Amino acid sequence: MAATAIERPQKGRPRRRGHVSGPGSAVGYTLAYGVGVIIVVITVVPLLYVFLGGFRTTAQINEHPSGLPSPWVWTNYSDILTSPSFWHFLLNSALIAVVATALTVGLGAMAAFALSRYAFKGREALYALFTIGLMFPLTVAALPLYLQLRRLGMLENMWGVAIPEAAFSLSITIVILRPFMRAVPAELEDAAVVDGTSRLGFFWRVLLPLSAPALTTVAILSFVTSWNFYILPLLVFNEQIHFTLPLGVATFQSQYSADTAKVFAFTGLSMVPTLFFFVIAQRRIIGGLTGAVKG
Repeated sequence: MAATAIERPQKGRPRRRGHVSGPGSAVGYTLAYGVGVIIVVITVVPLLYVFLGGFRTTAQINEHPSGLPSPWVWTNYSDILTSPSFWHFLLNSALIAVVATALTVGLGAMAAFALSRYAFKGREALYALFTIGLMFPLTVAALPLYLQLRRLGMLENMWGVAIPEAAFSLSITIVILRPFMRAVPAELEDAAVVDGTSRLGFFWRVLLPLSAPALTTVAILSFVTSWNFYILPLLVFNEQIHFTLPLGVATFQSQYSADTAKVFAFTGLSMVPTLFFFVIAQRRIIGGLTGAVKG
């Protein structure tokens, strides 16, 4: 009988799947880290310059623009923190951002629910319309929006800023939420209906808790976007008592244009809330966006 040759596996460590070795991969990693370092430098260095500039005097900045504080001057930040106008601007921004975020998440969740769980004619066309809204800049709508708000008597009114901000944030909210809600198995909805739950009950008790990562993501994005809005408050508000923090920064810069160090301090403090909020919530944002892509 002819002997049958049996191929035996070679000894040695198993090769990991997806592992790419060689000079090409080393160059790729080097380029990736190099680009990452460049992006970090471009992002962080201006922020450090602003914050450190607030600890200097205007004379020091004029003499050595790129120098470090020597000595450290704390009066710029203390003057801003004890100023009632700064806290008034901060409170206005926080109030408008909370209202705009609540409107965006509530209306966006209901719209995403209808676009993901209901089958009706024109559904995809309607979703495409919201998607196109991502490319619609606010500056294009500035004049007609101002005229409409004036006709409705919503100038010098918080709602005149919060409602348009929520409207402009709806597109990204629906784009993120719809894949999450669409990925929920239909069997869960059928089981809920069998248990006597209505469609609205399924949305409130089952779908919203399962979509919590995406809801957190859109809430954070909406809050930060609303906080940083400049054009809308500029269109709606004319009295300084209603100004938000971005408008307050512009007003402060015009009033203290000769005191560069104090302008740096005011600008740096105005960035602290959003930076702090964004750093804490960055993992939730990434998790929500990842789930949206998978969905």
